[in-house]
Amino acid sequence: MNEPISVPEAPQKKIIDLLVIGAGPTGLACAIEAQKAGLRAVVVDKGCLCNSLFHYPAHMTFFTTSELLEIGGIPFPSTHAKPTRDEALEYYRLVAAYYKLEVLQYLRVERVTGADGAFTVHIHDRFGRQGTMEARKLAVATGYYDLPNYMSIPGENLSKVHHYYNDPHPCFESDVLVIGGKNSAAIAALELWRHGARVTLVHRDAELHQHVKYWIRPDIDNRIKNGEIKAYFHSRVVEITADAAVVETPEGRVTIKNDFVFAMTGYHPDFDFLQKLGVRFEGPDRLPAYNAETLESNVPGIYLAGVIVAGSRTNEIFIENGRFHGRQIAAALTLK
Repeated sequence: MNEPISVPEAPQKKIIDLLVIGAGPTGLACAIEAQKAGLRAVVVDKGCLCNSLFHYPAHMTFFTTSELLEIGGIPFPSTHAKPTRDEALEYYRLVAAYYKLEVLQYLRVERVTGADGAFTVHIHDRFGRQGTMEARKLAVATGYYDLPNYMSIPGENLSKVHHYYNDPHPCFESDVLVIGGKNSAAIAALELWRHGARVTLVHRDAELHQHVKYWIRPDIDNRIKNGEIKAYFHSRVVEITADAAVVETPEGRVTIKNDFVFAMTGYHPDFDFLQKLGVRFEGPDRLPAYNAETLESNVPGIYLAGVIVAGSRTNEIFIENGRFHGRQIAAALTLK
């Protein structure tokens, strides 16, 4: 049997005022605002600090400016008009260090027992060792990037199939299939093509999504128009094999040779975890029940922050607006 985790506790104040689940920018902002309000906040994450950002494409540039990514009132200097992934990771590390935030990495929350004012959070580490933490309030800021939308087709579990795009170099002089029609698919297709891959794009709709960024859309459209990237619209992949993929098109099924598949089919919040906490969902978009002013969910003492407040509408909440959720939660806690 594995030994229990030794969870550090502050002397004379063992119970955490606010335990934040998720150490992304929104989770860090929640901890900072709670700390400013005189509360003890601890952040726990199953991965590293800003785990989702860390798994973004290595050469990614944000769509927004650095000032819109700032948290805690700390300026975000950038040498570019739009900051890079590496600059963002460095910025959030420095912010966490500046505020001396208690961030416990590589600890997964299994379940939560107890009630408002006296929650017991059951956790385990990478080696299966278990432990508990005691908290008066919880803020869930788990994002959505860790859970891909699977296609549930034969061959999706092959090692050549990836639901995250990182770097184009391994695909040089290879046949690559990109599935999807939003920003992530367009960026992956363009980068792969520019780094020597032979790229085919498959999308279920008649054209690329309307939310593809204005400076990306003409580029990908022109590559498709010129035949540099082959595209199948109104089409879907129905099977993936070791050497190819079967695509259902308006003209019938075609078999496309490929060495790699990037299924950029989107991601979703951890609805199962929220449901285990007792959070109620409403409507087809699975919008969680919460107070719009305080961000407290239907479960007393459990607050929601970041993209998870939008349910399946993951294109409505970003770092730019989710970073302010910490202020709302801290204000609600100080009132109570």
